[in-house]
Amino acid sequence: MKTLTFATSVEAAVKGADVVHFLAAQRHLRAGWLANVAMPEALRLLARAAAEEEAPAAPKTVHAENPDGGPKRFVLTVLPDERSRHNAPSRPEECFVAFQAADLPKTGSSAVIACLDEPGHGMAVARALGRALPQYRRTTSAPKKGGKKSAGAHVRFVGTDPDGVVQKLGTLERQVVEHARHAAEWVDTPPCELHTPEFVKRIKALARGVPHLTVEVWSGDEIRERGLGGLHAVGRCAVHPPKVLFLSYEPKSPRRRVALVGKGVIYDTGGLSLKPSAGMFGMKCDMGGAAAVAGAALALAKAKSKDAIYAVCGLVENAIGPDAYRPDDILEMHSGKTVEINNTDAEGRLVLADAASVVARRRKPHLLIDMATLTGAQLVATGHRHAAVVSNRGGLEAAAVKAGRASGDLVHPLPFAPEFYQPHFQSQVADMRNSVNDRTDAQSSCAAQFVYSHIADLDIPWLHVDLAGPAYRKDRATGYGVALVAELLRGLEDDDLVA
Repeated sequence: MKTLTFATSVEAAVKGADVVHFLAAQRHLRAGWLANVAMPEALRLLARAAAEEEAPAAPKTVHAENPDGGPKRFVLTVLPDERSRHNAPSRPEECFVAFQAADLPKTGSSAVIACLDEPGHGMAVARALGRALPQYRRTTSAPKKGGKKSAGAHVRFVGTDPDGVVQKLGTLERQVVEHARHAAEWVDTPPCELHTPEFVKRIKALARGVPHLTVEVWSGDEIRERGLGGLHAVGRCAVHPPKVLFLSYEPKSPRRRVALVGKGVIYDTGGLSLKPSAGMFGMKCDMGGAAAVAGAALALAKAKSKDAIYAVCGLVENAIGPDAYRPDDILEMHSGKTVEINNTDAEGRLVLADAASVVARRRKPHLLIDMATLTGAQLVATGHRHAAVVSNRGGLEAAAVKAGRASGDLVHPLPFAPEFYQPHFQSQVADMRNSVNDRTDAQSSCAAQFVYSHIADLDIPWLHVDLAGPAYRKDRATGYGVALVAELLRGLEDDDLVA
């Protein structure tokens, strides 16, 4: 496993490194950035050669062996100068591609030195590096007889401005990078290891000793007794019981109360509306919302956020068995609404709705954000790189888009129109159904509407984040969502919650 730390100077980053990776936009290379960070003449010549070519449309990476002592290899990535308005200005997606191309060694020490266009770009670039250094792997290797297992690799990151002045990451940025890596590890971990009790155990371990942070857990039938009939029904037949995990961070005199709600479907078979084999593989990622929420809450608490954070993760396995919930069942939700089940594979919205209702009514937050790998329709609507957001406040929607561009966790808004979408859930025998009959009409917005309908009476500023695409890409988790929440809360103004 590769560890990631943050150096306070270029010299400290490079000291003892076997490989040094530099990356910068072409215009900064042409302006002499490498000379500003005092790099060897050999690499400077390589950089000059790369900078003299036409501007690349995609990241271009070159390698140079160093026979003269010190680092064994230098890597230079030339980033495109241009990016579209729907991309992040810090180019984290391009940086991720570059970090993969750098082929940092699996043992020993490496350094990554990035030229940042703006001081605020450091977190997004460091997040991209963290994503390129996944923490979970279960491959095996047989060491030579008498040999020792590898101690892993250590990567040091430092960002500078175009003049070579180091731009240090603050406490919040460092915590976000660390806990986004944790979130990705949880999503990558298979359900045979990360079941509901294990998820709780890991969060408790990370929360231990953090000032003003407490953990509460409801389990099994207690969840039903507390009125969360939807969440309990989804998880009741699994070997490991459903759990509701609360992380409450309550500093003195908080600026505002923020509720974070995460869908934690540890594994999703589809229930009795069973998924086909091809659709089931990879469903370990269905707890990506809970991973993002838990990671964000821990990062904010450890960075001493001025906001009170009330995070709740609904943790279930949507399994099949004698006590599985069924199509035609009618469930009573925490909100008091009754829901007729017409698709057991639309389980995430039941989990989210109950979790959102309980935290909204217990804590009366000024803002509620729910996060979930909720619909395949999200990928059709906004793709693999942008999460879909739906909000009942235009200012909050705009703030989320801004935070996405700043953090690198990109989002794009979808319609919020209850008058259009609520009729799709009509039932003859209950207040509503859990899935719509018309799958051609804004499916991602409809799923968000189901969740909202269980807190609509409270008129809380609400943001729904469907991260099905960006949370898990090419069979690897990304840690998406931790940075988005942290950046959103950092830049959010009270006026954003009004309109």
